[in-house]
Amino acid sequence: MNPRKKVAFYTLGCKLNFSETSTIARSFTNEGFDRVDFSKKADIYVINTCTVTENANNRFKNIVKQAQKANPDAFIAAVGCYAQLKPEALANVNGVDLVLGATEKFNITAYINDLSKNDFGEIHSCEIEEADFYVGSYSIGDRTRAFLKVQDGCDYVCAFCTIPLARGISRSDEMENVLKNAEEISKQGIKEIVLTGVNIGDYGKGEFGNKKHEHTFLELIQALDKVNGIERLRISSIEPNLLKNETIQFVANSKTFVPHFHIPLQSGSNELLKLMKRRYNRELYTERISEIKNQMPQACIGVDVIIGFPGETDELFLETYNYLNKLDISYLHVFTYSERENTPAVEMKGVVPINIRKKRSKMLRGLSVKKRHVFYESQLGTSHTVLLEGENKEGYIHGFTENYVKVKTPFNPELINTLHTINLTKIDEDGLVRFEFEN
Repeated sequence: MNPRKKVAFYTLGCKLNFSETSTIARSFTNEGFDRVDFSKKADIYVINTCTVTENANNRFKNIVKQAQKANPDAFIAAVGCYAQLKPEALANVNGVDLVLGATEKFNITAYINDLSKNDFGEIHSCEIEEADFYVGSYSIGDRTRAFLKVQDGCDYVCAFCTIPLARGISRSDEMENVLKNAEEISKQGIKEIVLTGVNIGDYGKGEFGNKKHEHTFLELIQALDKVNGIERLRISSIEPNLLKNETIQFVANSKTFVPHFHIPLQSGSNELLKLMKRRYNRELYTERISEIKNQMPQACIGVDVIIGFPGETDELFLETYNYLNKLDISYLHVFTYSERENTPAVEMKGVVPINIRKKRSKMLRGLSVKKRHVFYESQLGTSHTVLLEGENKEGYIHGFTENYVKVKTPFNPELINTLHTINLTKIDEDGLVRFEFEN
């Protein structure tokens, strides 16, 4: 009797990648594989790559070395966005046996025969125009919360972005399937679902294989709000021009959607937003933030910002810094601009020196720490619900309130994956908030 083969996974990048890794993992389980941790010895290692990650190739090489250290004879496969954009580069990495692009990754078990090592990495990668069909995904079993994919691809042409080249056109899951997946997740005892996609506000486009919208994002969240068994629903990153006031108002009155938004800004300069080919200006962004805070004063708002885009002078950077400093937001995700092949930004004038990019990024990351601290301080003395997670970190269990305040309390295994009403009491030296359970 042959022992069951073991498979391990490593995911780089976004929540969408995590949801897709889980779906790929279930296909291996269905084929009789046992899933193990990436640090353990496995027969096959699957690395889900990301193109947004800086130094993506170096990170990938390091992860391959981790796999080879655990099992020098293991079969190594690369899938995902970077595998679609740079298949040859990944195939040439020592130890890599298989590279699968945007459409092939969901059928990975069909490309694996006897797990024999290849002399060179075998590539199966479609032309991105062929990535025009939808594959539903959700993560389950790894975390207290699940990532539910509702949309894929993007029709925008932002000057810095390679995601449309890696994932193809905007297309959506059928609403009926989204609701079915949400029900499946809820039956597993998972308390929170995070909606994810490349451009989730564009939900409904390509839902049945056509370009028109069958449903809107608002209609989707209205339907999800009625699914039994879901304690919390959280919206991941959503474009400001697609976040309508009706959506904000619905979340404010929802029984399950939480007051937490992550809204890409990229620059506080209208001049740079135009160069980036973004579909909004600073004034519209300000209106969205004001509407959220008007409807939900305790809402947490995260912001994506790109620093060092071509043409960003000292004056334009300070315009962004000062705008964000005054804006009623909670934290920043700061990305240092890095050149990407086949994007319009590569040809633009006004290249910002690397040392200046790093200096500006450091300034904005410092601003993010300040913003988060101010937000946390504003929540002290208030009552919230917290979902506690499973990991014991130096004697503490952590969790997030509905408005995304990260909290800690002494570890107790009975608290794992439980919801509690709490009072926020003080901010610890590590920047996390202590709390007391309400009687």
